[in-house]
Amino acid sequence: MPRLALVLAALAAGASPTAQPAAPVQVEEITIAAAHAAMRDGRLTCRALVEAYLRRIASYDKNGPGINAIILVNPHALDEADALDARFRHSGPSGPLHCVPMIVKDNFETIGLQSANGSLALEGFVSSKDAFQVKRVKAAGAIVLAKSNMAEWAFTPYETVSSILPGYTKNPYALDRVTAGSSGGTAAAVAANFGLIGLGSDTGNSIRGPASHQALVGIRSTMGLTSRAGVMPLNLLADIAGPMGRTVEDVAAVFQTIVGEDPDDPATAAARGRAPGTYAAALQREGLRGARIGVLRQAYERSTAGPQAAGVQVPRDTTDPEVAQVFLRAVADLERAGAVMVDPAPVEGLDTIRRLQGVGPCMGFKYDINRYLASHGDRVPVKSLAEIVASGRFHPTVQRRLEQAEQGPENGPETPACQAETAYRDQVRQAVLKTMDALKLDAFVYPTWSNPPRLIGDLNSPHGDNSQFFSPTTGFPSIQVPMGYTRGGTLPAGMTIVGRAWSEATLFRLAYAYEQATHHRQPPVSAPPLR
Repeated sequence: MPRLALVLAALAAGASPTAQPAAPVQVEEITIAAAHAAMRDGRLTCRALVEAYLRRIASYDKNGPGINAIILVNPHALDEADALDARFRHSGPSGPLHCVPMIVKDNFETIGLQSANGSLALEGFVSSKDAFQVKRVKAAGAIVLAKSNMAEWAFTPYETVSSILPGYTKNPYALDRVTAGSSGGTAAAVAANFGLIGLGSDTGNSIRGPASHQALVGIRSTMGLTSRAGVMPLNLLADIAGPMGRTVEDVAAVFQTIVGEDPDDPATAAARGRAPGTYAAALQREGLRGARIGVLRQAYERSTAGPQAAGVQVPRDTTDPEVAQVFLRAVADLERAGAVMVDPAPVEGLDTIRRLQGVGPCMGFKYDINRYLASHGDRVPVKSLAEIVASGRFHPTVQRRLEQAEQGPENGPETPACQAETAYRDQVRQAVLKTMDALKLDAFVYPTWSNPPRLIGDLNSPHGDNSQFFSPTTGFPSIQVPMGYTRGGTLPAGMTIVGRAWSEATLFRLAYAYEQATHHRQPPVSAPPLR
């Protein structure tokens, strides 16, 4: 009788007597699409998703493994989640990024949250406006869940240490290893599932390098396709900002919301009339079929002393053999998925062009940071690079670079140094395009780093960073995808795919097809699911 009463009560409530309870939603490794599907099915609320990430941050960032990726948590995140839940019940999702909890690098201006560029010199600076990309993701429904640690002033690609947060940010795949830089805090947080996706910046490496070290996807756009307004500059000749995530699909979804012209960033005028379409349409499992991809050995091998113009290469002395093996397997996987691999695919005359550079710095950190600080008036605690140096409020490791920058020239865009730099970049760009045209290439590939993540504190062993030249110098886009692991399957390694200007849809297509054919992304064991 008691069981019959329960069955009748269930039937009266409109439930099937055989209905099973909804499966719990596991937030670890959840995608945007999966989170939205769970919300539509009534299995997940925005508040529950945000609470789950906050629990993980509380358990694993300063406690447990002590990953140390988070500078501050948004104190209003749960209130924002409740508001989004109310809106969802009334009218459905607030936008394509409805309730996507995001980790945002400390150099993005964010209303109500400190933005210090990793430095005590800017402690207390809270902007009155959002960076363009932060504004765009918020408008699409995202929540800025936390601000992440970074290499101070975005100076180094090799480690993530700052003066605003004590201690190093640790690689969640191996807690004694670095995260790379300068967006290492965002990468570590996303890899450890402290948020669904993140924003970082990349001047020479700083989205793609940390993504490689932590089995993530990260994209550096064509110069001018995405705005840098509200992101503290390192060198506006090469600065880019953009997403880092656990899947190509998630990165494409965020990228879709941040592209486009912005009057506050003159570089984006180049994007006028270049409607990107829908990047989701590029995500095709068979997207590698018939693609012609060149192996860009010049990115990770050194030239011999012999006929350099012929593109003769030998392995770089410091290339790690395991990374080389993982990359060769990735090349074979690309071919098995239908790509036509062109190996080698040398950029002719590149060594000669690179030897011609050296007239002097063009604009750069001193020029850009002085103008950035001046634009914020009394809201910032320091007004110039000279005041930063005088303050002494920075990590000792950056003191020499700050002093050298202050003592150096402040060459404006009309100086001979900048004119020479413009000519140099154009020569590199034309040489790359000439090779791609001659070989009919859709893209190049190379290992993002030639060495595994270093031990924390080690600045002597080879770093292996291959990302500083091709994309930053040409302004062409590149995307990093996980390609496997070294050291017994513990340390991530990544592959970069480089394309022509405005070819982001092609890069997403190639990266997605490779990702779906290999599925190399695995979560780190240092931050397991919580009960």
